[in-house]
Amino acid sequence: MRRPVSLISALAATALLLTACGTERAGAGSTGARAAAPPSRTQVDDPGKDGVRITSLTLPSPSAPPTRSTSVSADSLATGSGVSASYEVTNEGAETLTYSVVFTFMGGDGGAVTHQTVIVREVGPGKTVRGIVRAGELPSAAPRVTQAKVLKVTKVPASEAPAEPGTCPASGVRVSADQGDAAMGLRVVGLHLDNCGTRDYTLEGYPLLELLDGDLRPVHGIKILHGSGEITTSAGPDEQPRPVTLKPGESATAGLVWRNTTGSGTPVNVPSVRVRAKTGAAPVTVTPDLDLGTTGKLGVKPWAKAEH
Repeated sequence: MRRPVSLISALAATALLLTACGTERAGAGSTGARAAAPPSRTQVDDPGKDGVRITSLTLPSPSAPPTRSTSVSADSLATGSGVSASYEVTNEGAETLTYSVVFTFMGGDGGAVTHQTVIVREVGPGKTVRGIVRAGELPSAAPRVTQAKVLKVTKVPASEAPAEPGTCPASGVRVSADQGDAAMGLRVVGLHLDNCGTRDYTLEGYPLLELLDGDLRPVHGIKILHGSGEITTSAGPDEQPRPVTLKPGESATAGLVWRNTTGSGTPVNVPSVRVRAKTGAAPVTVTPDLDLGTTGKLGVKPWAKAEH
């Protein structure tokens, strides 16, 4: 006569069956899976540049064997390569400033792996702002990042900084400069004006420029030319200025043209340019970093309606 199986025995058998099917957990007792070691964070003794310094560097630990999990967290998407640097910006001046900072992440040999630019807005006098810059995604063949530094700092008065993307200043126009183009010593940077307001905006003539050094003081001794004919014929013919009326949503462009030729004398570098779209317009300070060499000349092309 067979004995009935007790409830306790049945539960025990079920547990054994599940174990035999190979249920795993990530952790010290599991096989074939190991969690990646946490990233390492190293304090950095960085003297910095122009009030900006790196305070720590976070690097991913060497890769661990893959785990059974294929989930991707929002954190891992945000960090990309997992490489980041903490920084602080201290305004030692007397007015509120907006900073454009280029950070470089480097390999063990000191070579640059990637650059990242961060805009830090409205840092008041005597104030310090802290943040994190991420290296982002890196090519699989890129060297392992081991260090970071502040490569370049440009600052402008906060009230004259170009508007944030997607915003429209009270003037109703947004002025900016592009990254420019360089070939055989010839430099060309475009100025862009977008009518982001609700009314038509009329221009005629050339942008009004004031050249500024790294401390935002005027740079003298540079001749600003209307047109680029005295500098090069490669930038196209010099067009005569004509009235340009921009409806809301329309744009205009102008151009800065120069050569970075260096001869006798001291080369002149102009990191910032204060731009007024026309007489009476609010100034906007852009940072095209003009390496004018010893030429002493900068050409400016007139405003023209941008083609869409």
